[in-house]
Amino acid sequence: MEPQMTVSPVYTAHARATGGRNGQAQVAESGLDLVLATPPAMGGNGKGHNPEQLFAAGYAACYIGAMQFATTQDKTLAKVPADISVDAEVGIGPRAEGGFGLTVALKVSMPGVDAAEAQRIADAGHAICPYSNATRGNIVVTTEIA
Repeated sequence: MEPQMTVSPVYTAHARATGGRNGQAQVAESGLDLVLATPPAMGGNGKGHNPEQLFAAGYAACYIGAMQFATTQDKTLAKVPADISVDAEVGIGPRAEGGFGLTVALKVSMPGVDAAEAQRIADAGHAICPYSNATRGNIVVTTEIA
């Protein structure tokens, strides 16, 4: 068993879900109120959001923030351009070992930054990003520089 990471939270989000994949999710502090629906590929009607979409949006946004932070810590890295974007794809499916698992593909676009430098920034971001740290060794995450 691997040792657990020690984390001292500076912020804690609170959400409530009811009804599972075909239910409702709320974040009281922001007023976010989502209808949840199983995607058609998994037998649902898709008339709502699903956990994989929310994970993809959260990972993409957090990863950008981690790359931005990385450039403030390592002055040898180029600055992250204001028009940076990350497209995140989160897949779900059965695992050979049983149960279900996730896959993540991140496509990073840093206009005006050469590919080698963008890769250095992307790697530095993965070392900082809490989503990357949480998934490392548990989920296959691929990163492509666009």
